[in-house]
Amino acid sequence: MAEPMHFSRRALLRATTLTAAGALLPAVRTPTASAATPADDPWSQVPALLERITPPVFPDRVFPVTDFGAAPGQDATQAVAAAIAACAAAGGGTVLVPPGRYPTGAIHLLGNTNLHLQDGATLAFSPDPAAYLPVVFTRWEGTECYNYSPLIYAFGQENVAVTGPGVLDGQGGDGPWESWYRTSTLQGPDQRLLRQMGSTGVPLEQRVFGAGHYLRPQLLQFNRCRNVLVSDVTIVDPPMWTVHPVLCSNVTIRDITVDSVLYNTDGVDVESSRLVHITGSRFNTNDDCVAVKSGRDEDGLRVGVPSEDVVVRNCQFSGRWGGITVGSEMSGGARRIFAENCEINPADFPGRYPVKYPVYIKASKKRGSYIDGVYARRFTGSGVERDVAFVNMDYNGGEGGTLPVSVRDIRIDQFEIDGARAVLNLVGLATDRMDGVHVSRSVFTGVRGPDTVSYADDVTYEKVSVNGTEVA
Repeated sequence: MAEPMHFSRRALLRATTLTAAGALLPAVRTPTASAATPADDPWSQVPALLERITPPVFPDRVFPVTDFGAAPGQDATQAVAAAIAACAAAGGGTVLVPPGRYPTGAIHLLGNTNLHLQDGATLAFSPDPAAYLPVVFTRWEGTECYNYSPLIYAFGQENVAVTGPGVLDGQGGDGPWESWYRTSTLQGPDQRLLRQMGSTGVPLEQRVFGAGHYLRPQLLQFNRCRNVLVSDVTIVDPPMWTVHPVLCSNVTIRDITVDSVLYNTDGVDVESSRLVHITGSRFNTNDDCVAVKSGRDEDGLRVGVPSEDVVVRNCQFSGRWGGITVGSEMSGGARRIFAENCEINPADFPGRYPVKYPVYIKASKKRGSYIDGVYARRFTGSGVERDVAFVNMDYNGGEGGTLPVSVRDIRIDQFEIDGARAVLNLVGLATDRMDGVHVSRSVFTGVRGPDTVSYADDVTYEKVSVNGTEVA
């Protein structure tokens, strides 16, 4: 592919421009209509979506873990498991964790159960990998396998929740997890092996990791669950991804705080899930804040389930990479992703790293599939390290893939951002052009350089000011 060209916004508003390879770069044009009609406005779908996303309600029964032998400072693994089993057997209710710090290993949730941490309660997860054995069926970076149990795990359950003002402490820094990631001789070979298994169709029962392997567990995974709620908790120091709904439907994540310090510790990873509402939450992460995914490469295509109808609202983003991210594991597809009223690098919630891209979309010909409809509006903030929106269809150089990939209908509206390298960085492909990136009614100040656009059709500005100059 030819190297992308850099254009001033004045040049982008002219008719067409030749790339270095001689291909025509479509002009940025001003839409003829002054505003989208309701039928054309994707946001008109959101009220109906939110009416369909309803948090589970639990019977008025309470099972304190202390009634089953838990005590602060002592291993509570068996007591928590007994309380969950009793709650489920009784038809559901609340498993209550009272104030105190309770060391624990893996927790497996059952249906109709709300694990509730009172104010002052902390579940402190063991840094010993053996505490997360035996292995469970999971999805690891988009490929299905058997691996260490997530610290909290639910599989095939209905009506399940983790709530309350308490703390989930992954104690990731106290375990071997970071050394697994950072040492190329540990996680690296297992990571490559799993990806190869997924790409070549190795049967699932043969994809067994866990003891003797080095794939870190997620902190909280709901796998193939319906009616999921995560509310109010503070989650600190996860060993890997933090909140990970996989192949779930009707998911509410609200008013949580994520503070993660290890590498590759996303805040929320929505994977092959539908009808998801993430609201009122704060993310200080060492990777993406909220990422929408749907499986990796051939294994993601095999499962073939998109993430769709995801609504992110009223969140604060401080993270090393993206604010709202789609990809890179997106082989099942992604569509109708909405994010609004979010704050980038908030002064009252300072993060370790400034957000690189408030909107970050990653795809490649190795992943294949599509991203159709990512809508972000009313983002505010400052100090963006790189570009306001980076849409990259050549993630990791395409990784040698040949599959068709489609990215279309990206809309950015009513942004107010002070400080960024550029507004847009669009990387399409000569064989698979990006289609439809629209920026409207926005004000950008402190922008240090021009946009970069390659192989993208229908790129528009409407009523946008950059560094005090109206560009459309």
